[in-house]
This record gives sequence, C-alpha cells and structure tokens, in this order.
Amino acid sequence: MADPVPISAVVLSHNEAGNLPRCLRALHGCAEVVVVDDGSTDDSRRAAAECGARVLEHPFSSFADQRNWAMDSAGLRHDWVLHLDADEVATPAALEEIRRLLPSMPAGSAGFFARKVMMGEKWLRFSADYPVYVPRLVHRRGPRYAMRGHGEALAVAPATSVFFEEPLLHYNFSKGWAEWRARHLRYAAAEAARIRSGAAAFSFRALVSRDRTVRRAALRALSYRLPGRPALRFLYAYVLRLGFLDGAAGWRFCRAMASYERMIDAALRGAGDAEAP
Repeated sequence: MADPVPISAVVLSHNEAGNLPRCLRALHGCAEVVVVDDGSTDDSRRAAAECGARVLEHPFSSFADQRNWAMDSAGLRHDWVLHLDADEVATPAALEEIRRLLPSMPAGSAGFFARKVMMGEKWLRFSADYPVYVPRLVHRRGPRYAMRGHGEALAVAPATSVFFEEPLLHYNFSKGWAEWRARHLRYAAAEAARIRSGAAAFSFRALVSRDRTVRRAALRALSYRLPGRPALRFLYAYVLRLGFLDGAAGWRFCRAMASYERMIDAALRGAGDAEAP
C-alpha cells in the first residue's frame, strides 16, 4: 500500500451531506483531511466524520477567508494544503501527480488545477470553457487568498505557478437547478458590486499577458463593455466553443450561463431577479 500523499486536504462545507461522501472518499489517499463547516443544519458533520475527516466549525464570510482561516488556525499537520469545495473531487490520478511534483515545488509556489464541470456524470467538455485553472495547492507559509467577485484568487502572484495536467471534477449542479440559481443570484450581486467598485477595469496589457488567469480576467472585463452580453455568452459557449457537441446538457448549460449574465445585468440595474435558465 502506497504511503499517504503528504498534504492536508481542506474541504469547505455548508449543508453538503449529499456531496461530502463522494468528495471525501476520493481523499482517502491524503495524509490528513479536514472539513471546515459553516454551521450546517443537515447531516454534513456526521457524514464527514463517518468518512474519517476531522471536522471544524467556522462561520463563512467568503471562500478566501475560509481557506485562509484553515491554513492559519485549523492546526493542519502538513505544510502543503489542497483546497476543495464539497462538490469537487480529486481523482486518484490528480493525487498521484501531486505526490510526484510536490518535492520540486518551493514554498512560494502554487499548484493550479483545471476543473471538469460535470452535469450528472457527463463532462461538459466543450460548453464549460475547459480548461480554466484555479489555484488549489498552496503552502501554509505561501500566498494567501483574496476574493475576486464571487470567486477567489491568490492575493499575490506565486513565485512559481505549477499547472497540473490532471483535473479536478466539479459537480456544479449536484444540488439541483433551484440551488444553482439561488447561488448564482448571490454571485451576480457580488460581481455587480465588483464592477461598480472599479475592480473589473479593462486593460489591454492584461489582455496580452502571458498569464492565462490574467488574460481570462481581462476578457471578462472587456465583456462588460459589450452590448447584448447574455446572447454573446450563449453564442460563445454553444457555437464558438462547440458546446452543441455536449448535447442536451450543453444546451442547458449554455442557456444557464446566459441567464447568469442577465442576473449580473439585473443586479447592476438594481432590478433584482432574472429569469431561470
């Protein structure tokens, strides 16, 4: 039996009893697994404990703050931390790649993973803009997280960015469409606030950056200056990115992302809700 991968895996949870067993079973090869729970009212804590995770409770203010708190205050036993949400899965191949590359990573570096967006057990290979990389493997003495709209990024650029070949699986729709819509209404409000603050300012220099994360943020900022953004988002994902090849799931996903753009527009206007996908 192989030695455990020498990392602490930290999983964020809030009412994730349905997702946690799948996520945590995949982490049995890690030396330590910690669930940071935000006052769940379902069976999340019991489900996590039954899967062998150490469970801590901490109020959620943002993804970035929750991940930073875990690195600073959760008493993690290992220097390298793999950060996951409960609806994400680290495959055995991803854990083996971490095991292989970790000895060559300095403390100031960060590991970036692409995520395969799953609708049920179907990978949205085309419509979900794969690969989009997120920083999920960091050293406890390395960079911290900061919020960028509804998502988090590293507060400072890492000394070295390591892009892993093996992806994570992201079961983004595992709680159903009503929960997806409620969650994205919150995300839209956060994105609208970021736009109003000027944090989404467009830069031509960023658009040609060698850093793919910077380029993607610049393209997003540029999109806010274009008319008909919901329709453009649909055409981009369904036609230019060949989302139609994902079949019925791709059609629904592309419509959902167009709906999310309408939610942002509604939040910017202060108009409240947007139609369901």
